[in-house]
Amino acid sequence: MRSHQKLTEEILSLPSASRAILAEKLVESLEFDIDPAIQAAWTTEAKRWRDEVRNGSVEPIPGEEALAQVRRLLKQ
Repeated sequence: MRSHQKLTEEILSLPSASRAILAEKLVESLEFDIDPAIQAAWTTEAKRWRDEVRNGSVEPIPGEEALAQVRRLLKQ
């Protein structure tokens, strides 16, 4: 079995895309069980938001602009 340090060195030598995929898998392995009712509610909400953008009833704005608006509101 490889040592923790050796494995870390090997992982860090991978291309960034491969490290990103591995990081995602590691985080997924740490996530706790999610209540199916809560997951279903979030999925429904995400689909509603998606549909509002697709049908034009909501105009999305870039993330940087959204953060700037929030910062302005917090300064008030």
